[in-house]
Amino acid sequence: MDNSDIHMIYVLLDGVGDLPHPDLQGKTPLEAANTPILDKIARNGCIGEVISVGKGIAPESDIAVFNMLGYKFNHAEYAGRGVIEAIGIGIDFKNGDLALRGNYSTLNDEQVIIDRRAGRNIEKEDAEGIAKEIEEKIKFSSPGISVVVSPTIGHRVTVRIRADSQKLSSKITNTDPAYSNIGGMGVAKAVGDFLKIEKCLPLEDDEDSKFTAKIVNEFSEQSIRIMKESQINKKRKELGKKQLSCILLRDAGNKYPDVTPINEKYSMQFSCIVDMPVELGISDVLKMKAFEAGGLTDYEEKARVAAKAMETQNSIYVHLKGPDEFGHDGDAIGKMRNIEEIDQRFFKTLVENIDSNKVAIIISADHSTPCINKGHSDDPVPVLVSADFIQNDGTTRMTEGQAKKGSIGLLQGAEVVTKSLELIKSQT
Repeated sequence: MDNSDIHMIYVLLDGVGDLPHPDLQGKTPLEAANTPILDKIARNGCIGEVISVGKGIAPESDIAVFNMLGYKFNHAEYAGRGVIEAIGIGIDFKNGDLALRGNYSTLNDEQVIIDRRAGRNIEKEDAEGIAKEIEEKIKFSSPGISVVVSPTIGHRVTVRIRADSQKLSSKITNTDPAYSNIGGMGVAKAVGDFLKIEKCLPLEDDEDSKFTAKIVNEFSEQSIRIMKESQINKKRKELGKKQLSCILLRDAGNKYPDVTPINEKYSMQFSCIVDMPVELGISDVLKMKAFEAGGLTDYEEKARVAAKAMETQNSIYVHLKGPDEFGHDGDAIGKMRNIEEIDQRFFKTLVENIDSNKVAIIISADHSTPCINKGHSDDPVPVLVSADFIQNDGTTRMTEGQAKKGSIGLLQGAEVVTKSLELIKSQT
């Protein structure tokens, strides 16, 4: 049996891993949730644990998803999340440009960040209006510098800076105080409540890095002033909405990624259902066919499209965003309810539309987002491989606790797809 004979649906529940929470009587959201369909899938398979990127690394979604698809980058090889998101939304990007991921954020009068996501759900016309103002009004000290500010979903922004006369460097620090730039890879930091926008510093002692850091600082300083004077923010204040006070920048990149396409890597027809700019960028970089399947929470549609794709594809990766946002908001009960909703709407529809004697289901997460942390962590996440032909290992639920006892053991993220394929081949 080779890979082209296998059919599998690979579901990543964004940030679903968690730690025991007092609001859930010391259980995790996965443990507390009522998930009859997931439980049934678990009893039809075996389970293990995954550290998506590496021990001690609380990864951002981009590098975590690449790893969970089998791509483990050395720090120096990684293009940076800014580039991946720019590609995902179709910004004109070429080698030597600088691309950064941004967050619209709210500052108080002392310039302290009081909301890193400016209320999270920002009206599209406000986000785009402020972006346009910044593009039109900003004046850099050097000639030939242009900037594109592209809002994507909610508080998220992608920024591309181009210099006509020279190459810009990715060797700079973030201005977002919640993330470190470790060799091009974004890593979440443990943060307190008193945060300020950070000065961008060069990470190397060369002219390109110093020049780039100077340009990024000019962008930050001027955009704060432009946003403060914006009529859009004056109206938001009158309506009691959070101010779009600054754009926190992170994950600089200056080159197009060079990777083996996913179909070539696994000798499969490997496709995806994704919504967010970062996952769209990954699908583009890996040359992975992306299916249209409604919006973020159109769970039934996503399940139906995934099941139907098995007629033409060997594998489809489905990314469901929901749990991660509740983790960032520290809402354990909301996260539990979202898991229950995914169980009833996505997984119920999926199992009704596939033949589990022919199609395997793999379920995991890109990383853990514990509600008590309100951010990503390096805690292991469960991984479940299920089908009629997979022998159950005595586990009955997909939870953090049961994952420790499962027969799959502890994997690195980059091993998950290969290990799943091996398991499917060995038991069919």
